[in-house]
Amino acid sequence: MTEPVRVLRPAWPVPARIQAASTTRVGGTSRGDFAGLNLAVHVGDDPAAVGHNRALLREALGLPAEPLWLSQVHGRNLVDAARAGEGTEADASFTTTPGVVCAVMTADCLPVLFADLDGRQVAAAHAGWRGLAGGVLETTLARFEDPSRVIAWLGPAIGPRAFEVGDEVRAAFCEGQAEAVHCFRPARPGHWLADIYALARLRLFAAGIGEVYGGGRCTYSEPEMFYSYRRSRRTGRMASLIWIEEAI
Repeated sequence: MTEPVRVLRPAWPVPARIQAASTTRVGGTSRGDFAGLNLAVHVGDDPAAVGHNRALLREALGLPAEPLWLSQVHGRNLVDAARAGEGTEADASFTTTPGVVCAVMTADCLPVLFADLDGRQVAAAHAGWRGLAGGVLETTLARFEDPSRVIAWLGPAIGPRAFEVGDEVRAAFCEGQAEAVHCFRPARPGHWLADIYALARLRLFAAGIGEVYGGGRCTYSEPEMFYSYRRSRRTGRMASLIWIEEAI
């Protein structure tokens, strides 16, 4: 018997009409390397299982529409979710339209959800280290009228005890923002343990965002709960989603 779909709900002070969630791998019908609620069609899973998992997700969350599933490329391109089609090449989407669902898929990379405090606009961004260093969060935040009236939630990503990177990754962050040096700890010669949550907070606050919530989970070290690309290259993907409810 399939377990019920299990999701994480952000604990953040947004208007009631804004709904958001981040999935785990728990639930779903995928098997083998993808066991659980895999939501990605591009990883080699049975397309029928992925379709069933997406249907289970829609039912579990009461989604008003099919999410906009992007073709993510570790860049900083941002699209209007109400106008883009499935498979659009981008790493972030936004909407001001009620009933439109923004979504990003991850399996170690950092999902970031954005909402303005007036409940009029939301966004979702996929931030691996390349996208994060390249400005995907700043690009997304810039789409909001007043960044100081925007808050963000950091979904599950690889934790600071597991995210080992090379000198080039540290340099990509520290050359543009000296404070980023505090987000890295030595691991071995030429390698560092990076805190992707701290790096994201640093960049968001520098861009003028008001408050940042979430963080603290580790996709790599919680195999029963999350998929992790670093733990297993052949694996599924979770989704982080946000939308504005239509007025009743």
